[in-house]
Amino acid sequence: MMRRPITLAEQLDAEDAKLVVLARAAMARSLRPAAGAAVRDVDGRTYAAAPVALSALELTGLQAAVAAAVSSGATGLQAAVLVAGSVDDPGIAAVRELAPTAAIIVTDRAGNPL
Repeated sequence: MMRRPITLAEQLDAEDAKLVVLARAAMARSLRPAAGAAVRDVDGRTYAAAPVALSALELTGLQAAVAAAVSSGATGLQAAVLVAGSVDDPGIAAVRELAPTAAIIVTDRAGNPL
């Protein structure tokens, strides 16, 4: 008997699944849809971003999402999602600086956790 695929909702709780949706949307809106990221702060507010690649400024999507959270007054993070990224993304260090115990979820482009 073949087992059915596990859905995103079955793998992650609703709040983390929402972050995946936000990160994928940020990736889709980007001029260069390489990756997307989203974070949730300790007040439950969410921030999503895609990589920024300008001659004067370069940020990964996760760095941009963390920067948006901090510039909006976030004092801590509950969780971060990185879609189509890798565990060596420099934004992970930014998440850890702000919230050493925050959950960090890395997924493929479709949003399936790796």
